[in-house]
Amino acid sequence: MSDLQSFQMLIDGQWVDAGDGGSFTSMNPSTGVEWARIPEATADDVDRAVRAADRAFNTGPWADMTPTQRGKCLRNLGDLLADKSEELGRIETRDTGKMLKETRWQAQYIAEFFHFFAGAADKVTGEVLPIDKPDMLVLTDREPLGVIAAVVPWNSQLFLSAVKIGPALAAGNTMVLKASEHASAAMLEFGKLIAQAGIPDGVVNIVTGHGEPCGKVLTSHPLVARIAFTGGPVSARHVIHNSAENFAEVSLELGGKSPFIVFSDADIESAVNGSVSGIFAATGQSCVAGSRLYLHEDIADDFLARMVKIAEGVKIGDPAAEETEMGPLCTLAQLDHIKREVAHAHTEGGTVLTGGAEPDGLNGLYYKPTIIDCPRQDLRIVDTELFGPVLSVIRFRTEDEVIALANDTNHGLAAGIFTTDSARSIRVAKRIKAGIVWVNTYRVISPIAEFGGMKGSGYGRESGMQAMYDFTRPKTIWINTSDQPLAGAFVAR
Repeated sequence: MSDLQSFQMLIDGQWVDAGDGGSFTSMNPSTGVEWARIPEATADDVDRAVRAADRAFNTGPWADMTPTQRGKCLRNLGDLLADKSEELGRIETRDTGKMLKETRWQAQYIAEFFHFFAGAADKVTGEVLPIDKPDMLVLTDREPLGVIAAVVPWNSQLFLSAVKIGPALAAGNTMVLKASEHASAAMLEFGKLIAQAGIPDGVVNIVTGHGEPCGKVLTSHPLVARIAFTGGPVSARHVIHNSAENFAEVSLELGGKSPFIVFSDADIESAVNGSVSGIFAATGQSCVAGSRLYLHEDIADDFLARMVKIAEGVKIGDPAAEETEMGPLCTLAQLDHIKREVAHAHTEGGTVLTGGAEPDGLNGLYYKPTIIDCPRQDLRIVDTELFGPVLSVIRFRTEDEVIALANDTNHGLAAGIFTTDSARSIRVAKRIKAGIVWVNTYRVISPIAEFGGMKGSGYGRESGMQAMYDFTRPKTIWINTSDQPLAGAFVAR
């Protein structure tokens, strides 16, 4: 235990341990060895963080800053993040098992999200209404909501934090962010950039802990005005229940089981590469992973032969090594879940074309890239999010059939379509029930484009200008421009 690296929480500009000294450990999933000690926030710790955010919202320098000044702070934060991308990437890789070349690149690119929202800070406007009353000037202004509770998972945590912190702060809100208990270190290290960026104490607070009491106290706190949550549906139901205590607005991003559709006229090489990237990049630990592959029967055998060959050549190993192509899973629970579901798929008639086991000779939480040929849509694995490198494959004959199959799911976050028929691509994209549809590409993001799902994948949008408006509320202001006295109290107006 003495060799563990200790981290602290950020509350009201101070780096602190848990009030009762409690902590938990984090394991490096590539080695199976514990490496970090993380504070276990108490209910009082969370209360202090929320109250600090509330004070910062109502008093002090943040409350007096103009939108342009807030934007400058966010730009500074983006610049600092880009400068620290190597260091942050290495910490995130050690804590999550994600590939260093991905975590390093992601930290670098996510700086653009802070730059985008820095520029958006003074672009949110109200309007003058063409009101139906004489001598009345009616304006709408958009005001920040107050304290935002943000809850992020361990995967893509810097991105998922940026799309919450960026618009929330740009709009003038303050925040308490709960990092995932599975891998908190990178978020706590990122928190060191907050003060350096010129953001006043209490504006951004970062707490760590489990759902009880940390998550529950945060999402039910009476001073919280909005909850921005990314995670699983079980936790989301608790969040919704907790929000009944404070009537906070809620946005949810709950992952998916995204369909990846390849028509017979598709560029096969491009589609194979897109599908490999869509499911095996990040070891499949992505909310938009293209984990349901629908292949037109005319190309299915050739497509799968190519994909199996690539999957069997993937270099699995140390995520910090540049030559590695796929690292470990983050948690033992994920690995156990995947093994159970793959075994169950076999009992239901699924055929494992490649993978389906842990690789030999590696310590840590590794699992081979796995492709399962599914004879029917109703196999449980087809609509179960595994959060790992496991692909379910189903063949189809017609456009209408594959649209019905793609939409036959509890999820609705993302989808991919590969075809050279431009009319078909538009037609199918409009009929697929998902918040994001990629055509002849996959897993592309931008701070300019909205991100979010529907159905069991949640509601609300992150990124883009819509996010700015979601972190504000309109206020209507009526101004009487007449110099005449108001009519009697009981005269109809």
